[in-house]
Order: sequence, then structure tokens, then C-alpha cells
Amino acid sequence: MTTDWLIACMIGLGKLFLHPLLYISIAYCLFIGYLRVKRERHDFNTKVYRNTMELRSLLSHGLIWGLLLSCLTLASGMTIPLAAMLIMAGVTILAVLTMNKRIVSPVYTVGLTFFILFFLYDRELKLPILQDAINQLDRSIYPTLVILIGLLLIAEGFLIVSNGSKKVSPQLQVSKRGQPIGVYVSQRIWLIPMFVMIPGGQLPAPFDWYPVFSIGDMAISPIVLPILIGFKQKVHGMLPEQAIRAHGKKVGALGVVITALAIVGYWYPMLALITVILAIIGRELLHYSQRAMDERLPFYFSKSKLGVQILGVIPQSPADKMGLVKGEVISKINGVIVREEEELYRALQINRAHCKLEVIDNNEQIRFVQRALFDGEHYELGILFVDDQLKESGQAG
Repeated sequence: MTTDWLIACMIGLGKLFLHPLLYISIAYCLFIGYLRVKRERHDFNTKVYRNTMELRSLLSHGLIWGLLLSCLTLASGMTIPLAAMLIMAGVTILAVLTMNKRIVSPVYTVGLTFFILFFLYDRELKLPILQDAINQLDRSIYPTLVILIGLLLIAEGFLIVSNGSKKVSPQLQVSKRGQPIGVYVSQRIWLIPMFVMIPGGQLPAPFDWYPVFSIGDMAISPIVLPILIGFKQKVHGMLPEQAIRAHGKKVGALGVVITALAIVGYWYPMLALITVILAIIGRELLHYSQRAMDERLPFYFSKSKLGVQILGVIPQSPADKMGLVKGEVISKINGVIVREEEELYRALQINRAHCKLEVIDNNEQIRFVQRALFDGEHYELGILFVDDQLKESGQAG
């Protein structure tokens, strides 16, 4: 029996490469990266991160959560019928086509799948492609989908904290008063490949109580289901890492609450419907409350009276190697006070082989950094800042 299960799992894993979402997600990440680099070049005349940054995040972090959730779903025997998988894939593809990364969150894609199945159950509808799969549906599919929403919300929260807050992209905007400001945008697509059970196949249940979350007494087989999680957040009122991590923790906490309610809803089906509604409303409230809070804050990245504020640092540039970070303010270069872009340029020309900077860090403490400059390095340290004289574009300093 162990050999049969191992072979079935390997076959189920191989089916991942036949799923269109795998290739759609790769193309989507490359397109997002292309648009981001195009915007960065427009704002700063240089790209900040490589075109493939989003693609490298697609599976590297999703695989970890795919493994964790697969262990959980295999142990519990979470069973999802083929009709739910097909509808979920179609809804996810439509969400991707909207180009709104936030809508690709499982709380919306799996939630909409839940309501579609709820509408189709026990209705006399003729659906040429899905009819046979719809006929196999059982009411216990509803709490199973809600449990899946809760687990994926927990994964989404952890992914936002661990990966969504890293390598966020700077952007220039014009405020309502016509002044240029700096904002940060984090946008990610994560692919979580996780094992679930589908009805049919030749595998008998290894235990009398297995599977725990099932749709009836029938043979089952494992398959890898690709789940896409999309995320986008724009921050201008504080350091982006702090805002994004705080938001991710709230999403994870919401996932814990939804999972607990969903498990109870397995025995009380009406609670499953209420829990899905709460999950969608809760995720929306988190999004709009975060945006409202950020809009109430003053602009973090704007012209500073203390010097030239660092909006961003190009990776592997001299500024990066000196340990300069976003939000800090350069008050002196080579002993010369700098308050404007042109003053910064002139001060750098005093000594092209070596530079010494006086920096006010994000804790409002003064520190000094210095470094020798070498031929072939970024010609202006690799600092990105808000240019007061340009209203719609920036400059790499």
C-alpha cells in the first residue's frame, strides 16, 4: 500500500506540469517585471532590480509553503472534487487577466469558486464540460473549501512578511500640491503547489477515519494543485518594510481566525457560508484600512531641510556597499553641506577617488560613512532620490 501511495503522489506531482496556471504565472511574473523596470527607467533613468525579480519569488518561497500545506492536506486527506479545481483554475485565470495582483488572493479566487459551486449545487443546469463533475458534488465540499481559504490566508500573511517586504520598488509621484514625492510599491505573485485528494483512483483509505475532510466514501488519488497568491501594496507614509510587515501579520491573523471557524463549519455547514463572507469582508477591510492609514500620514519621502533624503539605493552600487539605506538623509559630502541635488553633485566632484558622507539615519542619529571610489563603479554612488526640480521624473544620483 505504501508503494501505491508513493507512485500515486509522483504521478500527481507530474500533473503539475500539465496545469496551465504554472505557465500563466511564469508569463505573468515576467510581464510584471517588464512593466516595473520600464517604470523605474522612466522615473530614475535606471532599473533598480532585475526583470526576473518577481519570477525568482514565484516558486522559491511558495515551495516552502507548498510543502507545509501538502503535509497537512495529505495527513488530513483534504478532498476537493474535480469541478471545484476546474472552476478555481478558471476564476484564477480571469483574476490574472484583470492585471490587479490583489484580486489574485485565494480569499477571492477560492471564495468565488465557493459561491459558484453553491449556486450550481442541485440545479437543473446543462453544462457540457462540467456537468459530470458537478453531478459528483457533495455538500461537504463547502467547509473543505473554507478550510483551504483559511490555510492559504495564513500562508499569504507569512509570504507578505517574509518576501513582500523585501526588494520593494521605489516610484515617483506628484502630490496634490504639485510637489514630487517618493512612494514604494510591493507587488508579488507566489505559486504554492500543494497536494490535495480528488475523488476517484485506485487508492483505498489507509485508515478507517481517513480522509478526515472528505466528500464521501470512495476511492481517492492525490494531485498537486497550483495555487496563485497575488499581492500589491503602495506605501508613502512610512518605511515600506514596516508597513508591509505589519499588514502581513494582520492577514496571517485573519487566516488563523478563518481556519478555526472553517473547521467548526465542517460540522455546521451554515457556518461555512458565513465564514467565507467574513473572510472576503475581512480581507477587504484590511486592505482599505491600511490604505486609509497610509494616506493620513505625512509623506515620508519628500524634500528635506536637513539635506538630500535617500529614496532608494541601487543594489551592488557604492552607496549599497557603504551601507546607506532608504529614508536616511545625506547632510554633508566631503565636508560640504548639501541641501539640493546640484550641491550633491558638486560635492562629489571634490574628490572623485574618495568620498566621506555625514548621514542622518532613520533614528535621527548622525553617522559617518566613507569609501574609496573605483573606476567602473556607478558614476554617482547609486543613490535614488526625489528631485525637487522634476515634477514627473527622477534622477539616479
